Amino acid sequence: MTLDWLDILTTILGLIYIWLEYRAHIALWVIGIIMPALDIILYWQHGLYGDAGMACYYTLAAFYGLYIWKFKKTRKKKESLPIIFMPRNQYLPSLLFFLISWGLIYYILVTWTNSTVPLLDSFTNAVSFVALWALARKYVEQWIFWIIVDAVCTFLYIQKGIPFKAMLYGLYVVIAIAGYRKWKSVAKTVKRDQK
Repeated sequence: MTLDWLDILTTILGLIYIWLEYRAHIALWVIGIIMPALDIILYWQHGLYGDAGMACYYTLAAFYGLYIWKFKKTRKKKESLPIIFMPRNQYLPSLLFFLISWGLIYYILVTWTNSTVPLLDSFTNAVSFVALWALARKYVEQWIFWIIVDAVCTFLYIQKGIPFKAMLYGLYVVIAIAGYRKWKSVAKTVKRDQK
């Protein structure tokens, strides 16, 4: 097995990204534009067409996240969006969007690509759609979605021979658990302050 410089570079960028996400630092969106743009090439080379498509989405969605975090303010005050729990009225629409996305991406992969992992590839893509939207809204639950995605991707990347990315996503699982705990604590403080 030869070392893949793109695997190593995107792994380094991924470490920077997750550190910035943990800190809820707006610069995560800048890395969130660069890293997935490079991931498109990496995933395509390894036959992960769903992930390559997802990386296109990540690149574009990072512009949305940057805009929301930079310019979207709370209605009551001219403050940045706080870290909060996902409103219950968002659960069902999120679940429906996930299921429809999963089915649609799976269909695309089995119909128009030679993907050898269409079920898992489409699953991680569908969960990622919801997770990235939840991150842009600063919902605590985004970490739960990422834990699921990261665990499945770790397995996929090992299977597809992308070792550095596999290690990165294994680390992401650990960091996502810590991120969930931190954001949950912050959200509880925000909730108390709003009462």
